Amino acid sequence: MSVLEELMPLIYSEGLKTKIETLPGSFLRNLSESMSSDSCNDSPDLESCRDEKAALILKVVAIAAILIAGIIGVAIPLIGKKRRFLRTDTNLFFAAKAFAAGVILATGFVHMLPDATSALSNPCLPKNPWSKFPFSGFIAMMAALGTLLADFLSTQYYERKHEKQIQAVRVDAVDLASEAGIVSVPAAGKEEGGGIHIVGMHAHAAQHRHNHASGQEGCEGNVSERLDDYSHTHSHSHSHSHSHSHGFGDDEDESGIRHVVVSQVLELGIISHSIIIGLSLGVSQSPCTIRPLLGALSFHQFFEGFALGGCISQAKFGNLHSTVMACFFAVTAPLGVGIGTGISKFYNPNSPRALVVEGILDSISAGILVYMALVDLIAADFLSKRMRCNTRLQVVSYIALFLGAGLMASLAAWA
Repeated sequence: MSVLEELMPLIYSEGLKTKIETLPGSFLRNLSESMSSDSCNDSPDLESCRDEKAALILKVVAIAAILIAGIIGVAIPLIGKKRRFLRTDTNLFFAAKAFAAGVILATGFVHMLPDATSALSNPCLPKNPWSKFPFSGFIAMMAALGTLLADFLSTQYYERKHEKQIQAVRVDAVDLASEAGIVSVPAAGKEEGGGIHIVGMHAHAAQHRHNHASGQEGCEGNVSERLDDYSHTHSHSHSHSHSHSHGFGDDEDESGIRHVVVSQVLELGIISHSIIIGLSLGVSQSPCTIRPLLGALSFHQFFEGFALGGCISQAKFGNLHSTVMACFFAVTAPLGVGIGTGISKFYNPNSPRALVVEGILDSISAGILVYMALVDLIAADFLSKRMRCNTRLQVVSYIALFLGAGLMASLAAWA
C-alpha cells in the first residue's frame, strides 16, 4: 500500500466528503435566495412615512430641479469659454474645478461605497457568500482597475489616431516643399524620417527648457527668450509651407488627447451612477426619503456637471459633440427618476434581488468615481506645473478641494 493510499482516509474524511457533496446544492440555494424578489422580513418598516401622492409630487419636483442643476452646471464651462472670467485657463475655473473634484470624490467614498456595503451585507441576503467576503470593496477595486484599462486603451487609440494625422500633414508639407524647390533640413539629434523639423540652437534650447525645466527656473520660464525662440522657429517653419513645429507643441497635443479621454471616461462614470441614484429616488414611495435626496442630488449634479463641462471644454470638441455630451449627462439622472417612478408599482427595493443589483452597481460607480476624481481630476491638476508655480493658486485650490469634499460628505447625514 502506498503512502498516498494511507493518507487518503485522513485527508478525505466523511465530514469533508459530505461538505463537497452538498456544496453545489448549497451554492444554488444561496444563489436562488439572493435573486428572490420577495420582500425581506428583516427590512426596516417605512410604512409610517409612505405617501404615494406626496412622493409623486416630490419626484416631479426632483426631476425638474436635478435637470436644471445639471444643465446649469455643465453649461457654465462650455458657455464661459467665451467669457474672460469663466474661461478654462483662469485661476477661478481651476479652483472651481478643484471644488467639483472634491464633490465627486466624496460621492464615491462617502455615498456610493457605504451604500453598496450596506446593501451587500444586508441580513436579508444569505450569509454565504455575502457576509463572508467584502464584495463591495472588491467590486469597487476591480471597477477602478477596469477604468484604468479603459483610460489606457482610449489614450493609446487617440494617440495613434493623432499620430496618423500628423504624418499625413507632414507628407503633404514635404510634397509642397518639394514642389516649391525647398529642401527640409533634419534637426540635429533627431532620427531620420521625422519630417520637417525646427533647426538651430534656439529651437533646441526652447524644447529643452520646456521638457526639462524645474523649480523656480521652470516657473519663470524666461518668457522673453521663449518669445524670441517662438518668433525664430515660427518664421523658419513658415517658409516650409506652414509646417509649424515649435518644439514645445508635443506636450500640448498630448494634453489635448488626455482631455478627450478624461472627458469621455468621466462622463461614463457619472452617467452610470446618475442612473442608479435616479432609480433609487424614483422607486421610493416615502417623502421622508425623497426630500433630503432632492437637495443632495441637485447639489452634486451641479458640480459633477461643472467638472464634466470643464473637461469637455478643455478637450476642444466641436459644438455639436459638446452639446450632445452635455445633454446626455443632464438628462440621465432625471431619466433614472422617471424610470424608477414608472416601475415603483411592481419593484420591491427591499427584496434580495434589488439589494444585490443595487450593491453591485453602487460598487462599480464608486470605483469609477474614485479613480476619476483622484487620477484624472485631482492628480492631473494638482501635480501640474501651473499649480507648482503659483502659491496663491495652491492655497485656494486645496481649500476648495477640501471644502467640496467636506460639504458633499456632510450631506450623508441627511441623504
